[in-house]
This record gives sequence, C-alpha cells and structure tokens, in this order.
Amino acid sequence: MVVVLGAIADDFTGATDLAGLLARSGVRVSLRIGVPEEPPSQTAPYEVIALKIRTIPVADAVAQSEAALAWLQAAGAKQFFWKYCSTFDSSPEGNIGPVAEALMARLGTKQTIYCPAFPENGRSIFMGNLFVGQQPLAESPMKDHPLTPMRDSNLMRLLAPQVTGDVGLIDRLCVARGADAVRAKLAWLTDQDIAHVVVDAVADADLEIIAQACQSFKLLTGGSALAMPLPALHSLDGNPIADPWQAPKGEALVLSGSCSEMTQRQVAAYATSAPSYKLDALMLARDGLQPVLDWLAGQSGAPLIYATAAPQDVRAAQDQLGRDRAGVLVEDALAQIAVFARDKGVRRIVVAGGESSGAVTQALGVTRLEVGPEIAPGVPWCACDSDGKRMALALKSGNFGAEAFFASALQKLDSL
Repeated sequence: MVVVLGAIADDFTGATDLAGLLARSGVRVSLRIGVPEEPPSQTAPYEVIALKIRTIPVADAVAQSEAALAWLQAAGAKQFFWKYCSTFDSSPEGNIGPVAEALMARLGTKQTIYCPAFPENGRSIFMGNLFVGQQPLAESPMKDHPLTPMRDSNLMRLLAPQVTGDVGLIDRLCVARGADAVRAKLAWLTDQDIAHVVVDAVADADLEIIAQACQSFKLLTGGSALAMPLPALHSLDGNPIADPWQAPKGEALVLSGSCSEMTQRQVAAYATSAPSYKLDALMLARDGLQPVLDWLAGQSGAPLIYATAAPQDVRAAQDQLGRDRAGVLVEDALAQIAVFARDKGVRRIVVAGGESSGAVTQALGVTRLEVGPEIAPGVPWCACDSDGKRMALALKSGNFGAEAFFASALQKLDSL
C-alpha cells in the first residue's frame, strides 16, 4: 500500500489522537509504537509512529525523530507530519522546535508551519496566542503542568528560543481571505528567510484553508486537527478502507496518571461508582507497589487506580523526592500494574495522561495499534497484542474528554 502521509508524534496519547482523527475518513491508519525494528511492510496509507520524546533531552528527541523519519521515508511516504500537543507542551529549550528543524534539514525544506489548534477541543490560535477555551494558555490550568508548565501564551515567543531560524506569523485575517492568500503570505515570508511560521486558526474551516495552502509542503507541524483535512486532499490508490474493528472481551481497568484539571474531575466522577485506589509518589517510595497489587488482585469489574492529584500535592511530592524521581515512581507503578492486570485477565485498559500512556504501552510490549472507534474527539479505542493476548487500549490526553469519560469509554466497548 502506498504511504501517503507519515506522521511522528511526541507522545502516545498524541499519536492515538492523530490516528483517530485520520481514521474518521475511513482510510486505513497504522499506529506503530516506537520506531519499528523491521523494514516497512504491510503499510497503510497513513502511518503514525508514536514516540515518547516530549520531555526527554533534546539530542535524544532529535535522534529518535530522525530514525522515525528514515523509516517513514523507506516506507515511501510522500508528506510528513510532526505532531505535538494542542497546548504546545514544551520547555524553553525544546523539543518542538529542535525536532522540527532536524526534520526540515533531513527533508531539505526551508519552511514549515506550526498550528496546534484543535477547535473541536477548545484549542484556538489568534494573533499568535494560544487559547484553551476562553483562557489564554498561560492563564489556563496548563500553567501548573508538573512537567511542562506553560507560562506564556504567545507561540512565537515560545518557539523562538527553540529554533535557529526566524519565526513569523500568518494571522487570522490572512487565513480568512482563503488558501491563495495564505500561500502568498508564505511565499513572502520565504523571501524574508522566515523558516518557522505560526498560523492562526479558530475554527475547523481555518484548518481546511491552511491544509489547502500547504498541500505541497513536505513537512507540516501542529496538533492532530491540522491533519484532519488531509485525507480529502490526498489521492489514494487501491482499496484503503479500514477493516471492521472488533473489541477484545474481558475485564477492564482504568489507570490515571494525569493531573490535569479535567482528569481530576473525571477521576472524581468515576470513583463515585467504581472501586478506586489512590497512588502517590511518597507512598510508593515508602511502601513499594505490593499493597496496590494486593488490592487489585481482589477486585473485579472495572476498578480505578489513579495518581491524579491537585498541583500543590504534586509539588509537595516533587519537593521531597525530586521532580524526576516522583514522576518515574508513578509511571513505573502504573506500567507494572498494567502488566499485572493483563496477567490477571484484564483485556480492556483506559489510561489517562501522555507519560502514563507511554509507560503502560511500552511495559505491555505493544508495537502496533489498530485504531478503532472514537470515544471523544481525539481519543479512539485501539486494539493490540500483548504477550500473545488481545487487548483494547484507550490512551487519553489529560485534558481531553468530558467528566463521564471513563464510564463512557467502557460503555462504548460494550455497545460494539
């Protein structure tokens, strides 16, 4: 199968988000966990490689993204997409800009765009400033993110320290004039040696205009919603329609490591009707994992295990243990719990949080996911094989979904 688009995502929830939106077109989407070790085979029109590079050192993030690009090039991909979070999660030194520049250099392209807008989930860009709902990014709950606190709403200021080239803007007024106007502005910016262009978008119609204007670009970068218009613009040969998706049967488990405001509400809502166990880094450092495993061994149905906490509680644990150790303790615990649950007979797992999803998926030894039905915008159910067992995984970005998301996710499977 000809690979029309090759995408690289900086975390696992972002990858499933992108794959789910592309799958809305009915076209086959292949989601691979990490850079495949084998040469490309049995490829799909849309190939997505999920990496876990959002917060790792810049050099490591660049090396992994370059390896993913090489695999996608070997697969014959014609266009490439660098996918990062719709809230532009990043530290001042990277990794969004350095990876983009590395991919540009490998592809020999002098310009790309940055558009993390996702209007369907309340992420919009106006005059270069990113909004979460009606709040500027720096005034939203993202300002207290434990790993990537976002203290500036202006994407140009956020991006400039991360790249060596100049940063420019195509504002909403230009986008509103249509694809030809955007193309003309991009050409003018190219003449000014502007390599990195932030593009405003406040509605899905803006994303369609931007995609049309950038149809010939080798590399696009942004949130998953920017890729949504691409299937209508691509010419596809053969029969790309995805096979019917089947949900694995078995018990369920909800794991939550995200501390986002929305996930806190989702945890609180689900805990009113399901057995729940709260983890925290201090407890794990003191008592280890055995107490929670003993508790889980006696549960049935769809229990909840969560490390979700308020920002002040997260900071208290980080102050005592160090930020990195506190995070690793929680991630490792959730990963080991997932493996224990699988061996206990659990076949359906919902995971909230990008870092947590990465840790769980890697611990389960998953190398490829089959994208299934959406639970909420940007969150599909996926099927996979883990140690010879068929499983269903839903990997949710912290801020996505409504308050009843966990229950809705499990009900979705029961209805298939």
